[in-house]
Amino acid sequence: MAQDRGLQRLDKLIAAQTSLSRRQVHQLLSRGQVTVNGQAVRRFDAKADPDTDQVALSGQPLALKRYSYLMLHKPQGVVCATQDRALPTVLDLVPEPLRRSGLFPAGRLDKDTTGFVLITNDGEFAHRILSPRSHVPKVYTAWLDKPADGQVVQAFAAGMQIGADRCLPARLELVEPGGRVARVTLREGMYHQIKRMFGAFGIGVQALHREQIGGLKLDPALPAGKCRELDREELEKILRE
Repeated sequence: MAQDRGLQRLDKLIAAQTSLSRRQVHQLLSRGQVTVNGQAVRRFDAKADPDTDQVALSGQPLALKRYSYLMLHKPQGVVCATQDRALPTVLDLVPEPLRRSGLFPAGRLDKDTTGFVLITNDGEFAHRILSPRSHVPKVYTAWLDKPADGQVVQAFAAGMQIGADRCLPARLELVEPGGRVARVTLREGMYHQIKRMFGAFGIGVQALHREQIGGLKLDPALPAGKCRELDREELEKILRE
């Protein structure tokens, strides 16, 4: 096994990333059915590095990872929370093979807002993309009940005061003739921010869709309600503009 800071309790690691209980993992360990780098491990307190060690159960390899990063295409009516008594959450949409201990949505979309939600158990990475100091942009398409014009574009670019909140400058592009479909790029995430910014001009947002985080766009082949793992290159794109 690797001898570094990445070592974790093997029983906890397997239980957190499979449907097995700790007790069931211990039974497998007792029978010598857990191997690390090809060697049977029987100790309940044995440790492994999920990023470097090859772990197998009864000869079947496990794709253990310290952290998981999922792209979810959030549909309407689903809340960005780890649990909710009344409504389905984004975690409810994660299929069993991708479920891990400690997953949470990195940032929130309103219940009726659709699009790209990042789900992870890596708190440090989530902080990097959510912190206003990092300025990782999020791109949205907004469908409006009234047309926006150049005055609104300039106000977004200057940074707006909405109630007690002062917004950072944002980019507003009118993507269709008539000004009723717009693309908004934010570098922060205040409560109902886009709706409040347009609301300051008497414009209502009929629908809102997040299409991009940082330099990574929502996969057009990913249906609403589905999610998939992100690879290292995609994670790096999130941190690149």
